[in-house]
Amino acid sequence: MTADLLQLDGSFGEGGGQILRTSLALSCITGRPFRIFNIRANRPKPGLRRQHLTAVLAAAKISGASVTGAAVESVELTFHPGPVRPGEYEFDVGSAGSTMLVLQTVLPPLMIAAAPSVVHLRGGTHNTGAPPFDFLAQTFLPQLAKIGPKVELTLDRAGFVPAGGGRAVARIIPATHLSALALHDRGREIGRRATATVAGLDPEIARREVDTAVRAMGWPKDAGRVVELPAEQGPGNVLSLAAECEYVTEVVTGFGQRGVRAEQVARDAARDLRAYLAHAAPVGEHLADQLLLPMALARAGSFTSGPLSLHATTNVETIRKFLPEVRFEVEQVAGDAVRVSVSAG
Repeated sequence: MTADLLQLDGSFGEGGGQILRTSLALSCITGRPFRIFNIRANRPKPGLRRQHLTAVLAAAKISGASVTGAAVESVELTFHPGPVRPGEYEFDVGSAGSTMLVLQTVLPPLMIAAAPSVVHLRGGTHNTGAPPFDFLAQTFLPQLAKIGPKVELTLDRAGFVPAGGGRAVARIIPATHLSALALHDRGREIGRRATATVAGLDPEIARREVDTAVRAMGWPKDAGRVVELPAEQGPGNVLSLAAECEYVTEVVTGFGQRGVRAEQVARDAARDLRAYLAHAAPVGEHLADQLLLPMALARAGSFTSGPLSLHATTNVETIRKFLPEVRFEVEQVAGDAVRVSVSAG
């Protein structure tokens, strides 16, 4: 019955796909059906794209849900979940769309399920506008492990835009209890890496990116490395800069683009990482967004970050729709840093 559906306006706040992904995950967890309209209304191409449709179908698969409106370009859908079923799954975006966003949708329910799961993902693994494989593997999942769930994420084949074809596997060991995360200090720096990857392109592009990045960061030359993948995995180029600290690792990603020099890609990535390191807060903008849902499920935890993005505040409001008993507090601390706390209201 439509009266029992939670009604969600997909145009509120940031108005993008995160509203849909968070709603799907929490619907599976809570058993609460929902209707969402104005899907991705604030995007140049509103409605479901391939990666969003795959996320919908993936959430439906793991929960035996009934769905209406599951089609490319659909701006409205309803989702009635059943019980979450752990197991082995394969989800294929069918394009270069982000597999990591599909994983972001099914991971929360599977990470608290009754048994382990294995999720095979096909599509894009390194996408602009989405958390790339390296960020999830090195930044987010180690923090999630502190909350309880253990996830091993492996990359079998890189997938770049426009070819796609990437393959990643997530092996999920769920947690029977979720612990409170407290992340307010990054600790001392213990590692630094600049990794430039190319597939089907001149390796000199990657070498120029690495040389520029390590100079811009003031790192030694041996902090940089070039990875040349088989040509059939391309064309593609990605630069990953990682600052590994005692309590958190921050990963900044730059993507090679036609008409943009390798040096510029490296300078832009280095600028972003230097800005993170210059700030006292250990939690970067993208990690802050990723931590909100696991902490809400734990009903406890806190972290210090820079000001929350519109993406993050929209995520908070979406979580509140499904978990009204969870309380979020955002308190200004030193400078423009904020302390985000989650508790049971």
